[in-house]
Amino acid sequence: MLLAVGLLALVTVASIALGAREIPLDQVWHGLFHYAGTDDDVVIRRVRLPRTLLGLLAGAALGVAGAAMQALTRNPLADPGLLGVNAGAAAAVVTAISFFGVTSLTGYVWFALAGAAAASALVYLAGGSRSATPVRLALAGTAATALLQGYTNAVQLTDQVALDRMRFWQVGSLATADMATVEHVAPFIAVGTLLALGTARPLNAVALGDDTARGLGARLTRTRVLVMVAITLLCGSATAACGPIVFIGLMVPHVVRGITGPDMRWILPYAAVLSPALLLGADVVGRLVTRPAELQVGIVTAVLGGPVFIVLVRRRRMAEL
Repeated sequence: MLLAVGLLALVTVASIALGAREIPLDQVWHGLFHYAGTDDDVVIRRVRLPRTLLGLLAGAALGVAGAAMQALTRNPLADPGLLGVNAGAAAAVVTAISFFGVTSLTGYVWFALAGAAAASALVYLAGGSRSATPVRLALAGTAATALLQGYTNAVQLTDQVALDRMRFWQVGSLATADMATVEHVAPFIAVGTLLALGTARPLNAVALGDDTARGLGARLTRTRVLVMVAITLLCGSATAACGPIVFIGLMVPHVVRGITGPDMRWILPYAAVLSPALLLGADVVGRLVTRPAELQVGIVTAVLGGPVFIVLVRRRRMAEL
């Protein structure tokens, strides 16, 4: 864990110090702690610092949500979008753009959170509510995702303005981060993380099967509701602020299990530390490889995450992931 925290600290410093504009380290320090309004100070304080903070929050949210999702559904290929959270957020954002004329990122956040919550509630009801099982939830989530994606595509095809604005949001990026967005999503991510960490012990029982979990005293309905609320808050907030970023919530929990084993009391904290390290690292790579232009972090994680995940799958049996 100390090594993981050290890696996160190193990547955080790199995220603030490196970018399309070359800034000496002493000026980076000056911009952080002795702000005087110079061009370098503005870049550090108003561009890179909010971007880094949002990357820390979104990365932790996606990692914890992915680990919780895989435990809840007992599906090693589950990611935060399995319950329709990403699709619900996207449908709400395209609705805000096309029908309500919302143009600001802070406006998207509230609509995306509402859409993510509505999608999760729909999936929970369609999956059987109190009688829901991991398989039913996964099937209901797949159906809801298909329905919401069809709606999103239909609106975009009939509204050129919505299509133009949505295509930038859907790529997944930290480039438009500001302190207002960070302040909006931070409380939701904090509450979601605490809820997920609080369900770590019952999730260990859920992994053994419903009957065994009941025999061990786990309250399955309450656990599933709390985990779904946590996933909605975490994934909904991250998706609202950055757009849908793939592979973070899918890949990091697999890597973490190779370190910690199957105990969710360790998987969740490790995912909360290593996921933002991966997200910020990918963002730094995207800023450097095409300097002075920029490659969006959602593209970098997809390009790098696909081959890495294939290697993980080939090296270990799926049943062991």
